Amino acid sequence: MTSPQWTNWAGNQRAVAREVAEAGSAERVAEIVGRVRESGGTLKAIGSGHSFTGAARTDGVRLAPASGRYAVDREAKRVTVPAGMPLHELNRVLAAVDLALPNLGDIDRQTIAGAISTGTHGTGAKLGGLATFVAGLTLVTGTGEVLHASPTENPDVFEAARLGVGAVGVLTELELSCVDSFPLRADERPMPLDTVLSTVDELAAANDHFEFYWFPYTELTSVKRNNRLGPDEAPHPLPKWRQVLDDELLSNTAFSVLCKLVRRAPALAPRVNGLSARALSARSYADRSDRVFCTPRRVRFVEMEYSIPREALTEAFAGLRRAVETCGVRIAFPVEVRVAAADDVWLSTAHGRDAAYLAVHQYVGMAYEPYFRAVEAVMRGLDGRPHWGKLHWRDADSLRASYPRFDDFVAVRDRLDPDRVFANDYTRRVFGD
Repeated sequence: MTSPQWTNWAGNQRAVAREVAEAGSAERVAEIVGRVRESGGTLKAIGSGHSFTGAARTDGVRLAPASGRYAVDREAKRVTVPAGMPLHELNRVLAAVDLALPNLGDIDRQTIAGAISTGTHGTGAKLGGLATFVAGLTLVTGTGEVLHASPTENPDVFEAARLGVGAVGVLTELELSCVDSFPLRADERPMPLDTVLSTVDELAAANDHFEFYWFPYTELTSVKRNNRLGPDEAPHPLPKWRQVLDDELLSNTAFSVLCKLVRRAPALAPRVNGLSARALSARSYADRSDRVFCTPRRVRFVEMEYSIPREALTEAFAGLRRAVETCGVRIAFPVEVRVAAADDVWLSTAHGRDAAYLAVHQYVGMAYEPYFRAVEAVMRGLDGRPHWGKLHWRDADSLRASYPRFDDFVAVRDRLDPDRVFANDYTRRVFGD
């Protein structure tokens, strides 16, 4: 039997549910929602717990993801899957029929519903986040109604629910637009920070997928460039020994030891970050896209990420560096910088503008709030938008000014969940009540 106690991946969010139920079909979910509504209770659908906010917390009914059937339309390049399917399982399903998602983030442990509902994205100046791949969906509303939504059927519900932070309903099924499977050539190498910052626009434009990691207190970065292979190029995956060395021993085992060292002796952070940066050597390989996009993450951390207008990246990064130096805590984790194309998803952090993303992390058990709050102050001054599933201190009044369709979203939320069956402290803070 599933325990009523729940903890997210990072361990910074905990809850004890009154009841745990398995999702199952849309009709089964509707039955559960109706019962909860009649009793005046609350319900939250829980994915894999990779959000750092309290978006999934509930002391009411916790709805656990359930497996289900999926359908593939190879000709239309569409797949219909249960909302609780993990991304790594979806990637295997698609690869078996020579399809893929156009872009992915660097973690594949989330459920599909959790990933799109919080605004998960990858990197690529011409590509949107995962919610932009949604072509249709089925959800159960707070009144127990089963709705199908797409750009032509219940379009306002579609716009709200494809990135709805769990506030408008329980997603039970998703239809996703895919592309033909493709291999990526990965080029990862150290690069001086001043070189990256002086050429960041050119690097973003010249590569299908570009990101860099800056190691605080240093002038060092690790740059990642992923590009589709040409028609005459063949994949050449990393040798197994190199995968074990880089992804397991260095990026996880050794890095974990260094983080624990900094947690015990924070003054060592500058020296340890320099050591971490210099330990990463250049590598180049080509493999199936999801194998290149996604990497194992076993070192636990908490995270905050902000989206700012692309043109503000240089100013935002300079402000972030000042925050690192003045926040009063030592930082054990690198800063991640990515880019994405503008989209039209109502609550997307890239809504209506090309975006740059700056993500700050801290090792579990270390002080993070002064650091994160200092960075947040910089990003707010640049019309920044926080990632819905990562730590921040914004509320509905401040977020409304950043999202042109915020009130449209709230109106759909009010209509679909008038009794706040899906509400919790987090959704009340960010959407009002």
